[in-house]
Amino acid sequence: MAGSTLASATASPAAARPRVTPGAEAWRRFRKHRLAVVSLVLLSGIVLAVLVGPLVWTLPVDEIDFSAQLQSPSWAHPFGTDDLGQDILARVLHGGRISLAVGVAAMLVAVCVGVLVGAIAGMSRGRVDAALMWLTDLFLSLPELPLLLLIIYLFRDGLGQIVGPEAGVFIMIVAVIGGFRWMPVARLVRAQFFSLREKEFVEAARALGASRPRLVVRHILPNALGPVIVAATIDVAAAIIAESTLSFLGLGFPPDIPTWGRLLFDAKDNLDFAPHWAIFPGLAIFLTVLTINFIGDGLRDALDPRRVL
Repeated sequence: MAGSTLASATASPAAARPRVTPGAEAWRRFRKHRLAVVSLVLLSGIVLAVLVGPLVWTLPVDEIDFSAQLQSPSWAHPFGTDDLGQDILARVLHGGRISLAVGVAAMLVAVCVGVLVGAIAGMSRGRVDAALMWLTDLFLSLPELPLLLLIIYLFRDGLGQIVGPEAGVFIMIVAVIGGFRWMPVARLVRAQFFSLREKEFVEAARALGASRPRLVVRHILPNALGPVIVAATIDVAAAIIAESTLSFLGLGFPPDIPTWGRLLFDAKDNLDFAPHWAIFPGLAIFLTVLTINFIGDGLRDALDPRRVL
């Protein structure tokens, strides 16, 4: 009787202990990273502002008012106006949608290509792996910004005639930025596959007759997504910076599409007497990229199984 009571008392704490899912454990670790949590709140506010803001702040982005040229921030225009009297707050909110959309779309392109190349290289041996890594090294050795400028300069007008100027520039910028950001993802996925394909659970699934595609989709790839998620957040920030750079150099979106980089390009000749024109879009780029990088740091710590917080 006493033995059974002691056994039940010993087993009860383990039985009463709640089961913690991997997602809950990752969230617990993520919350330990205070900068990442603050950055997540700030980034959520920025995304909410660019999505909902134009519905609340209803001034047209292209309304010209020469009587309100280059006004400083006021109640009527919280971010001031540009040289055409256009409201900068409305243009920052509208341009944020495009800049964030470019960042997310370019990240998806880079991650999809990188995962595909890395998975094929990680599951292959010999010539296939060597050829794919040679291709990856080749892309890594190319000068990114000059090639971006050259490709967009050569093909922007032709693609714009096919699908329209706005859609053509969007597709071109996303494809070019994503096409030059997949290589780190491919290297990460390849390294993860090399490590995971020899694990016991993969060997057990192979012994039970699982095909190679099933091994990749069901067993290896889900366990390799941690570093990919971290790299994806960094790619979003890098894509936003690249789009802003192209727009600032005049090779991004047309002048009537106010992306954050385009606003900086338009403001560069008026910095002496209208600094607000460049401060607010520049601050939007700075905060967005900074918060995404901090979130990436938090995800790296949260998804690292070797780190105990």
